Amino acid sequence: MLSIEGVTVSFGAQRAVDDVDLRLDDGHVLAVLGPSGSGKSSLLRAVAGLEPLRAGRVSWDGHDLAGTPTHQRGFALMFQDGQLFDHLTVAGNVGYALRLRGLGRAAARSRVGELLELVGLAGYGDRLPRTLSGGERQRVALARSLAAEPRLLLLDEPLSALDAELRVRLAADLRQILRESGTTALLVTHDQEEAFAVADRLAVMRAGAVVQQGTTEEVWAAPVDAATALFLGYSRVLTGAAAAVVLAAAGLPPADAVAVRRSALTAGGSGGLLASVVAVRATPDEVRLVVDVDGVGEADAVGAPGWLPAPGDAVELRVDAARLAVLTPGASP
Repeated sequence: MLSIEGVTVSFGAQRAVDDVDLRLDDGHVLAVLGPSGSGKSSLLRAVAGLEPLRAGRVSWDGHDLAGTPTHQRGFALMFQDGQLFDHLTVAGNVGYALRLRGLGRAAARSRVGELLELVGLAGYGDRLPRTLSGGERQRVALARSLAAEPRLLLLDEPLSALDAELRVRLAADLRQILRESGTTALLVTHDQEEAFAVADRLAVMRAGAVVQQGTTEEVWAAPVDAATALFLGYSRVLTGAAAAVVLAAAGLPPADAVAVRRSALTAGGSGGLLASVVAVRATPDEVRLVVDVDGVGEADAVGAPGWLPAPGDAVELRVDAARLAVLTPGASP
C-alpha cells in the first residue's frame, strides 16, 4: 500500500505540491488528474524519490521511504515518450530489466514473450523501436516496465503524445493490462477520459493541492465545486433561477448551482424546456447546439444525427437528470 501524508514539494518560494494526503491500495489504479501546473507531475516525482520533500512522508506498507533512493524503492516509472533504447530490439528492450535481475536466458526469453502477448505485440520481438508506431512504442515501454515486476508502476502522462483516437483505444487496453497483471499503479494525466478509462480512484489537483478524491464514479457524479466540474468536462455551471429551472425540468429539487453536461439537454420530443437555436454544429455522432432557453439563458444541447435546425428555430428540450451534478454550497474536498 502506498501512503502519501502531508507531502509538500517546493521550488524556491513556490509550493508545487501543498500538503497532499493520498492512499493507494494494492492492485488498484489511482489517477491524479489536473491541468498543467497543478503539481501532479511533481507529486509523482516525489513518490519516485526524484524530488525532495519539504514536509510530509511517502511510505510503502507503513515503511517511510525518506532514506530509500529511487533505484531501491521497487517502483517503475514510465514517461510519455517511452524512452526506449533505440539500438535494442523490442525483445531487447523488454528483457533489459530481466537481465538486470539475473534471469537466465531461456526464462527471460519466455517471460519477454508473455509480456509482449500481454500488451498486444506478440511477434514483434525482432523489430527495432524506430519501425514502430507511437502506440506500439508505448506498449513496448509498458511491457518493459512490467518486466521489472514493480510493486508500484508510476505513469507520467503515458498517452499524451498519441493522437486522440489512439489514446482512447490504448487507455482501455492499459486498464485491462494493469488488471490482468495485478499491477498497482499511480497515473498522472490532464486527460479526463484517460483517467476515467484507466483508474479505480481519482484525485483532482489544482494549484498544488488535492481538491477532491474518491472513486471515479463518486468524483464524476458529485464534483466538489464549479471549477472542478468544468475541468471534468461539464459544459456549464448554472446558478440561481437558471439552475432551478433546469432542475425542475429534470424532476429534481432546487439548488443554488448545478453543473450540466452538454448531453444533459436533448432537443426533440416533449421535455418541458422551450428554447431557440443560437448555433448549430454537426458531428458524425450528434448535432451540437447552443440554445437560448426560456428562464435559463444560453446552454449547450445535442440533437439526433442528420437533424439540422437553423439558428432561430424553436426547439423543446428534454433534461437527463443523470447528466446533472448538483453543487453543494461550501462543499470541501
